Amino acid sequence: MNEKLDGLSMDLEAVNRDKLRAVFPECFTEGRLDIDKLLSLCGEYITEDFEKYEFRWKGKSECLRLAQKRSTGTLRPVPEESVNWDTTQNLYIEGDNLEVLKLLQKSYFRKVKMIYIDPPYNTGNDFVYADDFADPLARYKEVTAQTTKSNPETMGRYHTNWLNMMYPRLRLAANLLRDDGVIFISIDDNEVDNLKKLCNEVFGEENFIAQIVWQKRTSPDMRTAFSTAHEYVVVYVKEIALVDDAIFPLPLSEKDKASFSNPDNDPKGPWVSSDFTAPGYRPNQMYAITTPSGQIVEPPQGRCWKNLEDVYFQYLNEGRLWFGTDGKGVPRQKTYLSERKGKIGWSWWENSEVGHTQEGTQEVKSLLEVPAFDFPKPVRLIRRAIALASANDDIILDFFSGSATTAHAVMQLNAEDGGSRRFIMVQLPEVCDEKSEAFKAGYKNICEIGKERIRRAGAKLLEQDSGQTSMDGKKQSADVGFKVFRLDSSNLLPWDDTPIPDENMETLESRMRGMIDGVKPERTEADLLYEILLKMGCPLTAEITAQEIDGLTTYQVENGRMLVCLRPGINAEQIEKMAALAPEKVVLAESALADDSALSNAHYLLENRGIELKLI
Repeated sequence: MNEKLDGLSMDLEAVNRDKLRAVFPECFTEGRLDIDKLLSLCGEYITEDFEKYEFRWKGKSECLRLAQKRSTGTLRPVPEESVNWDTTQNLYIEGDNLEVLKLLQKSYFRKVKMIYIDPPYNTGNDFVYADDFADPLARYKEVTAQTTKSNPETMGRYHTNWLNMMYPRLRLAANLLRDDGVIFISIDDNEVDNLKKLCNEVFGEENFIAQIVWQKRTSPDMRTAFSTAHEYVVVYVKEIALVDDAIFPLPLSEKDKASFSNPDNDPKGPWVSSDFTAPGYRPNQMYAITTPSGQIVEPPQGRCWKNLEDVYFQYLNEGRLWFGTDGKGVPRQKTYLSERKGKIGWSWWENSEVGHTQEGTQEVKSLLEVPAFDFPKPVRLIRRAIALASANDDIILDFFSGSATTAHAVMQLNAEDGGSRRFIMVQLPEVCDEKSEAFKAGYKNICEIGKERIRRAGAKLLEQDSGQTSMDGKKQSADVGFKVFRLDSSNLLPWDDTPIPDENMETLESRMRGMIDGVKPERTEADLLYEILLKMGCPLTAEITAQEIDGLTTYQVENGRMLVCLRPGINAEQIEKMAALAPEKVVLAESALADDSALSNAHYLLENRGIELKLI
């Protein structure tokens, strides 16, 4: 039977059930999961003692259900607000990030290398991410109608509301990370403890990497007893076993390189030395060493040599030990500049290296010519995170995009190292305060600020360098474009199941006539095409080419892997020619088929050739 697209996002609950059923089929009885049996198979047995360590708050179970509730939305293309629509690999998505993350599940499942987010810090001010468990999309419509809700401490659920907002979003974001993926989250003192508990639950406490302290100020705030000079960046990986592949070393600065020297004219070049001793007493590491000058040296008191004696002789033969300028000193181990690919970052990030809040504000002001955003993160801060955790053509996601500093940082780093990293920015179109400088300058919401910043930052980067050298040594133009998409309800018509009085047959007939095409009348073919891409698991930047088949416009997606036809009048001959192109999947509008015979022919013809058929 041909499966029809239903206008809903990926069914995460069904996916998880199928995974469990594949591994533990005996844990399912009449289609339902027997949790006691599953636990017993894992060596966990139900006892009367229900006390255990866990992180709980009011609304947590509802949050989990909300994260897995299928979205009825879609992402509609907005080419007129985009830059380089036909060629760019970058995305800017306007909408509530909860719904957008659901919609991205199928197309970007385990494809994102790095996530950086700077979520609301829960200061008690306007809190527009208050979700509606019953109808998240309706809540989004309410927000975009320029209403907000506050989260004051007097509500008595100050931390609870923040947790309820973050938990489902982190759950969905974790699905998008690759196995070697990394997430960086900026946060302050208000919620850093709760954030770590959340991340421990979502990512696993064993996958915690660091709680970076960022020096955000250059001078103290004299109005307080203790001036807060720092914020945090909490870092987790998807899988700790892959941490060496997930975190890349930072490139050495000129200051770093200056610490290498070559006082003994070593043919391997400049080096730095490190202690060849270790604390403690280990009998097999307490041997005597004869220096090049013939002097016998022993480990200093309370210490032993760093390695066993055979390793010592290996280093000695390789010229990796230095005994001082006179050849009489305690040996030190050499590390050569030529062998250093970079340096691992510290958990203390000084503002002299990664910028501060004033720098972030000035960057936005210099681009937009107005102070359009309050205390955005500086480009250097996010650039440091991206440099640590991504390379080449990795995807970088930021679903609290704000002023789009992350997009700016991705483009700038690509311009510097020749990478082709791609960004996905997601931002709620939160309205600007009418008294703000941004509103006075013509920016109605935060998305307008973010998009304009990317446009101007990209143009500036192109002015500075007309071309960049890619990582394979070839010249290429920097990708400073982005495709804009906007969250909206599905293009597919839902069935109106409002009860109808028995005698009112006209209303029933009207409803049935309206469902014949199955597509909302105000939606375009492009709207429907991109919803198909989302629901079929294709990236939103997939290459799409239009091709005529007997006067019928069809679309080839991802070099012909999928073929889509939405035009009316499809007959058997045209389906035969579609099949001759050997796509993996064919998507057709059911109402576009000429007759029942064309539908039957499509089913059998494509099935016989191993081509999957989807109908809308």
